[in-house]
Amino acid sequence: MNNLRWMTHPLLWVILLTGSILSCDTVQDRFGQLDLKKWRGDRGGCDGIRATLLPAFKAEVQNLKGKRTNTIGDLLGRPDINQIADRNQKFYIYFLEKGPHCEQPGVKSTSRSVAIRMSAMGIATEITFQNGLP
Repeated sequence: MNNLRWMTHPLLWVILLTGSILSCDTVQDRFGQLDLKKWRGDRGGCDGIRATLLPAFKAEVQNLKGKRTNTIGDLLGRPDINQIADRNQKFYIYFLEKGPHCEQPGVKSTSRSVAIRMSAMGIATEITFQNGLP
């Protein structure tokens, strides 16, 4: 019986409760004006939802700059294309509209897209809009 006494110690319960609260990862549904749930749900822009969210996305571009790679991934979801650049930089590319990439993954697409340049330190430094890849 004495061996179980430590389980009733109040400090133990505070530590366990705090640990369980801090370990909960909540995924945001909004980032300013941008509905992240809709954005993430339109993989590759193939359903046309990202195109309708473009004004809200553009309103939040400045707030995305300076965010870390993991934060960008948590907010916007896995990129449609993860392109490696020189000097350990990379681009996270998200298509904004339906294109050939929807029917045949891996096919070159000239559909509208947004590219987020990640520095070698894993920080978003530049966000550009173009047709296809940067």
